[in-house]
Amino acid sequence: MKKATILLLCAATQAVAHPGMGRVMAEIQARDDFVLGARSGSLLGDLLSGVLTAVGQVIKDILQLGTGAIDPGSGGSYTPPGKLGSSACNSDTLCVWYYVASQMWGDFADAGGCTDLGRGAIRQGFHDAAAWDVNSAYGGADGSLLLSDELSRSENRGLEEIGALTKTYYSTYHPYGAGMADIIQLGAIVGTVACPGGPRIRAFSGRKDNSRAAPTGKLPLPAMDAPTLIDLFVKKTFTASDLVALVGAHTAAKQRFVDPSRAGASLDTDPQIWDASFYSETLTGDNKTTFILHSDKALATYSVTQGQWKTFAGSSGQSLWSPVSVVSLYEW
Repeated sequence: MKKATILLLCAATQAVAHPGMGRVMAEIQARDDFVLGARSGSLLGDLLSGVLTAVGQVIKDILQLGTGAIDPGSGGSYTPPGKLGSSACNSDTLCVWYYVASQMWGDFADAGGCTDLGRGAIRQGFHDAAAWDVNSAYGGADGSLLLSDELSRSENRGLEEIGALTKTYYSTYHPYGAGMADIIQLGAIVGTVACPGGPRIRAFSGRKDNSRAAPTGKLPLPAMDAPTLIDLFVKKTFTASDLVALVGAHTAAKQRFVDPSRAGASLDTDPQIWDASFYSETLTGDNKTTFILHSDKALATYSVTQGQWKTFAGSSGQSLWSPVSVVSLYEW
């Protein structure tokens, strides 16, 4: 595996680390084995080889064991060795990413929590990465969402503003080595952290940019039923359990085009923060206070996924959901 750089999001707030994470993951795993099947540990590409770099081994452990996703490093601050473009900064791989993350933080966070741009960055990261499955010869987190005409596809409506802003990041930082694919995925991570309660997530750079538009028909649609969604994500190496955890990112989501008469309606009563209330509100809501997607309601009530959904909707849902959601975010 090509050498990747582990980044500390220096602009982020406090790390969300759970001392009992091992116990929680074991509890989730045991429940998954009974209700949903074990969470995915699928590996692809050069991660399947027997010889990995140190970073490659870390990524493998995250995917297979769910360890190392939270609390990236000591949480100490990073001071860039020089201004952007200086010889000192150019010689430090982390330096340019400090400046990227800092600018993103200013755009994605305000006094109330994450902004609409922060929410857009989370969705953008998913839409670039998820236009892929195991049958695809290309695609994935390769920057094609913004390096091709992919953004004009109907399923990507609403990403125009964050897409335009991300292109300015690219214009500013690409001369110093920052690729579009990495900028998009870092944006999704910073956007998550900008929502109070959002976990700090380890970020890796080194993705290869691709200007070829991703395959079509790979992204979920709001009108899909649960079996269709599960099948779609199985082809992306997600289990049904992974999918339930991933959908919880709708805690910070708003809709604009599913029902234009309610454009801007949130899928959670407090979309500026990152919490598990989305699960209970989807289960019991009347689609008036918040907007409930058909696809979310389908997963919440489907026999295969309702057990895990109800667990995340329960009183301990936040502590149980956060570690799993972090692992799922890694697989975008």
